[in-house]
Amino acid sequence: MKELYTTGEAAEVCKVSQQTIIRCFDSGKVKGFRVPGSRFRRIPRENLIRFMKENEIPMGKMESGKKKVLIVDDDAEIVELLVDVLARDGRFDTRTASSGYDAGMATEKFRPHLILLDYMLPDVNGDVVCETIKKNPEFENIKIIIVSGVIKQDEIDHMLKAGAEDFVKKPFDISELINKIGDVLQLKQ
Repeated sequence: MKELYTTGEAAEVCKVSQQTIIRCFDSGKVKGFRVPGSRFRRIPRENLIRFMKENEIPMGKMESGKKKVLIVDDDAEIVELLVDVLARDGRFDTRTASSGYDAGMATEKFRPHLILLDYMLPDVNGDVVCETIKKNPEFENIKIIIVSGVIKQDEIDHMLKAGAEDFVKKPFDISELINKIGDVLQLKQ
């Protein structure tokens, strides 16, 4: 997936002239940067997507149709299992993170539709990650499912109040988890 676009590429994606993109860039309507020492402009993918949404330009080539899922867990076996199962399902594009810090960085870059979030991370508990993501208006539409083996009912309630959509207890039934993901993302089975 392309991360940086020239004005010509952005024009092709938006189905407008290159001059239109250049005018929008120069007026600040689409954010990007100039290549140092040249007149060339570059537009990061997330800025182009934001511009397209703000101007109701059909996403067409920008979206694969797959839902983006960020898997946040420090247990490598669980991560591998989830990546494999979601890849075989065919409806998902996945990325992984193993700490709260990595989850924040990956959320910023990947912009997932859903985060499968382990409650017990090495650097921070999942409720902090959940609250941090939900406080950011740019991420308000990201859904979160908490996955954990050691958690009390009051902690589950706190997570749901913090913005998580659902909770799954480890060990989990993989088909049950896939169904929950489908329900939360409102996917057809």
